[in-house]
Amino acid sequence: MTEPTSRLSRVVLDGLSLTRLSIELEADRTQAVADLTHESSFALPGFPGPFILHLAIIEGRLVFDVRNDQDEKLITHVLALGPFRGLIKDYQMLVDGHIMALQEGREFRIQAIDMGRRGLHNEGAELMIARLGEKIKIDFPTARRLFTLICVLHQRI
Repeated sequence: MTEPTSRLSRVVLDGLSLTRLSIELEADRTQAVADLTHESSFALPGFPGPFILHLAIIEGRLVFDVRNDQDEKLITHVLALGPFRGLIKDYQMLVDGHIMALQEGREFRIQAIDMGRRGLHNEGAELMIARLGEKIKIDFPTARRLFTLICVLHQRI
């Protein structure tokens, strides 16, 4: 169990009003943000939480703008998106396939796509944990949800 302060109290996706999302991606975004604010493990060594996370993609880089609960900036951590690009592309293909399978009523295809999505989220979470290293400490479920948000943000580029 994580300490109550090693968590996210709010998640803000910067630039979200610029583009509309598909119904499926909007549902993914809404669920990931709700899950992160309800239950997350997010620690910034040297700083007490809880934290507010402003997440954005700027000039092809993933920007973690971490703030305290009074919305005062603590750190900005930037990650190259290159290592995530293949996973993001695969995620979009699975979302598109899921939409098509739903329209066609193909239950077995939907189940296969859902299994693929889980595997993709696991791979994205492992990469997220590795890339954040010691700068930001997160658990596996938190990393899975952050990967979802990265995929959603990437769709807006």
